[in-house]
Amino acid sequence: MPTMADVARSAGVSVATVSHVLNGTRPVLPHTRQAVLDAVDELGYTPNTLARSLVTSRTRSIGLAVSAISNPYFTEILQGVEAGALEHGYSLLIADPHDDPDHECKVVQLLHERRVDGMIVAPSADPRELVSYLGRHRVPTVFLDRVIDGVIEGVVGGVTEGVIGGAVGAPADGPQRFDQVCAENTGPMARLVTHLAGLGHRRIGLVAGLPGLSTTAERITGYRQGLTTALLPYDDDLVVHGDSESAGAGRATAALLSLAAPPTALVTANNTMTIGTLRALRDRGLSVPDDLALCCFDDFAWADLFSPRLTAIAQPSREIGAQAVRVLLERLAAPDRPARTVRLDCTFVHRTSCGCPDSGERGRPSQASRPSQRSQPSRPSQSSQSSQSSQSSQFEKGNVS
Repeated sequence: MPTMADVARSAGVSVATVSHVLNGTRPVLPHTRQAVLDAVDELGYTPNTLARSLVTSRTRSIGLAVSAISNPYFTEILQGVEAGALEHGYSLLIADPHDDPDHECKVVQLLHERRVDGMIVAPSADPRELVSYLGRHRVPTVFLDRVIDGVIEGVVGGVTEGVIGGAVGAPADGPQRFDQVCAENTGPMARLVTHLAGLGHRRIGLVAGLPGLSTTAERITGYRQGLTTALLPYDDDLVVHGDSESAGAGRATAALLSLAAPPTALVTANNTMTIGTLRALRDRGLSVPDDLALCCFDDFAWADLFSPRLTAIAQPSREIGAQAVRVLLERLAAPDRPARTVRLDCTFVHRTSCGCPDSGERGRPSQASRPSQRSQPSRPSQSSQSSQSSQSSQFEKGNVS
């Protein structure tokens, strides 16, 4: 098996130069670097990662702790993290904390014991123990998707408080800084609400996520901002938590539809809850957008295949994952640099579930702008059974079972 010394002889350089090229520890002239890489390829040299880690105290591995890996959003984030890690010569160890604070601490400790160089973590709704562990052990960490500012001071009313981008956590022997990478949440959610209000809706319901998550808090803030912009009052009854999962969203949707004055439009705060809401509407024989307009936070691969096609906010999920790797590697290279929070822009994807035609024009009046229509869902009349049955059948085709 060829050694690093063999590569150095073949390339006409020192062993130290080969090490710098392979480990990226010092700049090397382009033609020298290429000569080393050609020799590596010609000889079929494979670095001894274990031996190198004993010398450098680095394993060139990253721990990733992300819940609900089966969720398409987190699957795409995982793909971004994996691509970014491989690009820089890092391997990936993956664990699922199941959004449970106790299990979260266990899996992060296991990853740490595997001597990963750093971690990328999507924290749970109560990450205080997680932050404490990472701070005590000074583990270079990037928090992903959800920010954790202020959790050291406590979680107030289920919503984390603090200043975005500031240092979080403070071990007794000095400050511990955590970087964060996530999408914009407030503005994009407000955009969905103002879009529905512009179509004439005055009662817009929100199926919100799990209390305690920063994404939930920020999207509720965006919902309220959208109402304010549209000069609409905020109504507590129109905000129901679906707990970021399908079954919870189904129950939340049922609660909204049971109100004396139910909403004429709904916004769902993540893709999994969109599925639960669609099922709840189907079970009641309601059609989107004829009976109820719908917009959702999170686009996903088959959103364009539903009938109707789903108007959504698309998060740059793969870029979030790739950016998290870049930020972590920057932290490893400069441990004392100031902490930062990177927020990536989202995209408004305009389709038809909001009540707009395919052209994107507001040609068809929505349910909310027709005062003669019923103000709350009811069973279809005998004369409309056939049409409603057809709508329900068409609606069902767009659901995932």
